[in-house]
Amino acid sequence: MRFSGRVYKEGKWWLAEIPVLEAMTQGRSRKEALEMVSDMMESMINKKGFKVEVLLGAKNEFEVGSKDIKPLIRLLLQRKRQTSGLSLSEAAARLGASSRNAYARYEQGRSVPTIEKLDELLHAVSPDVDIVLQKSVLA
Repeated sequence: MRFSGRVYKEGKWWLAEIPVLEAMTQGRSRKEALEMVSDMMESMINKKGFKVEVLLGAKNEFEVGSKDIKPLIRLLLQRKRQTSGLSLSEAAARLGASSRNAYARYEQGRSVPTIEKLDELLHAVSPDVDIVLQKSVLA
């Protein structure tokens, strides 16, 4: 699983953003900004031994991801829920579940959802946002 991003210069700084996570970092150079993406993602995941890979694309595009998808799904769900200002209980209620554990097990990385379930979870926490999944063209 990978998240797409872009890196661009603004003033004297290079900014690197990952829109789906509403996350941004910066550096003095393009290279430094991309290095900061790795650091930012690994810090956000906060799991011992977890590493991400940043793959460069055309122009100012990049993708960041890991073979360990549980933490990435966990981060995506958590960021979307927090951005929407929802508690775990409220997210579960939007799913029609009586227990917050029905949602929390995915956000805590105890379960990996199918694509259909991930879509359902994302719509529960962020109903006004449509997340597009696509096949990567980066190797």
